[in-house]
Amino acid sequence: MAHLLHQFSVDLTWTGAREAGTATYTSYGRDHVLTSGGRPPLPGTSDPGFRGDPERWSPEDLLVGALSQCHMLWFLHLAANAGVVVVGYTDSASGTMRIEAAGHGQFTEVVLRPRVTVRNAALADGTPVDDALLAAVHHRAQEHCFIARSVNFPVRHEAGPLAHERAPA
Repeated sequence: MAHLLHQFSVDLTWTGAREAGTATYTSYGRDHVLTSGGRPPLPGTSDPGFRGDPERWSPEDLLVGALSQCHMLWFLHLAANAGVVVVGYTDSASGTMRIEAAGHGQFTEVVLRPRVTVRNAALADGTPVDDALLAAVHHRAQEHCFIARSVNFPVRHEAGPLAHERAPA
């Protein structure tokens, strides 16, 4: 079977040189802008713990967000294929990063907390759409997520209880 290769390009421009540049650790800003094609610019910085602007996105935020997005997109795809009509999806993802004495660090885990709302109580064959069925779809999404398959730390799931869409009053 042939492998498909996809390329992704992002341009980064550092905007934090200020007047002194990197003359000292505190003389420069961590602000930068990420662009790609015609998409809106994404304002980036370092984590506020490393002198970053708390109103901008850090690489750590983006990594946790990428894992959450990837899982959701695979979940929706697999749910649609299975006949589960998802009408709502939220996630409150969080990541834990360990910093060592020398300043090196790495993520130790990311936890996804998806909350799913569905329209149908059963599949076309009568199989109930329940927490067990959604857990199986989450598991398959984890197996497919390109980003989760690329990291060297666990990506755990703490899915909330299934919610069914309320009928209009």
